Amino acid sequence: MSNGMETVSDIERLRQRIGSWRKAGERIGFVPTMGNLHAGHLALVDAAKGQCERSVVSIFVNSMQFGEGEDFDSYPRTLKEDQHKLEQAGVDLLFAPSGTTIYPQGNQAQTRVEVPELSDILCGASRPGHFVGVATIVCKLFNYVQPDLAVFGEKDYQQLMVIRRMVADLAIPIEIVGLPTVREADGLAKSSRNGYLSVDERKQAPKLYEILNITAESLRSGERNYALLESNGADMLRSAGFKPDYFSIRRAHDLALPGREDQHLVILAAAYMGTTRLIDNLNAA
Repeated sequence: MSNGMETVSDIERLRQRIGSWRKAGERIGFVPTMGNLHAGHLALVDAAKGQCERSVVSIFVNSMQFGEGEDFDSYPRTLKEDQHKLEQAGVDLLFAPSGTTIYPQGNQAQTRVEVPELSDILCGASRPGHFVGVATIVCKLFNYVQPDLAVFGEKDYQQLMVIRRMVADLAIPIEIVGLPTVREADGLAKSSRNGYLSVDERKQAPKLYEILNITAESLRSGERNYALLESNGADMLRSAGFKPDYFSIRRAHDLALPGREDQHLVILAAAYMGTTRLIDNLNAA
């Protein structure tokens, strides 16, 4: 097996390395990331390693999924620390390409991949074009790496649904594995953006998960007035010092608006704590 992790930035070297594993009949697991790795990312890596002989991680801060005025320039880039964590985790290969490697013609001339309907709601309504950027980069990375399996976190539930739909619609032969959200001891979902929170904001931030749990309990006990539950959830967020973006109850399998008889539900929320936009979700099946 691996004698230490290799880091590559060019596609030819990436394909050579992966090609040799494929010839040897080894299964390849893939975890695409934007770096600034935390325990949530490393759980994805462990899941990939548990199901495959070889593991590949990519680090690429994807300009196409950031909108006007978003945090692309300030997004934390911590390649050295990330390399160390991935080596410790036993990853075989890190793909860390430049922007010009991924988008040689620039963003505007880049062919785009769009997953309609799923991309325009929730986070997609607040961040127009975001999921086109996500689908495009993930499709490109899948074509570069051609893994057997790719692992994504359920914290970005809508992203996971977009990727599942893209893979199904474009007949991409990759198994998509979703992994439950990794949380801090106080319930806050682990996220690279948590580092933006002030000390006081960090103390308040776990209320987001608490409010999701309160709403999930109501759903589990049979409450089906979705509009009231959503309105109450947004009110509770405001009372806890958040500025809600959305608080929404959806069908878990396709993010459609639920009917009274639907059992498999997911509550999704996005809210600002200060200037930091946090997202989270909870299954209420």
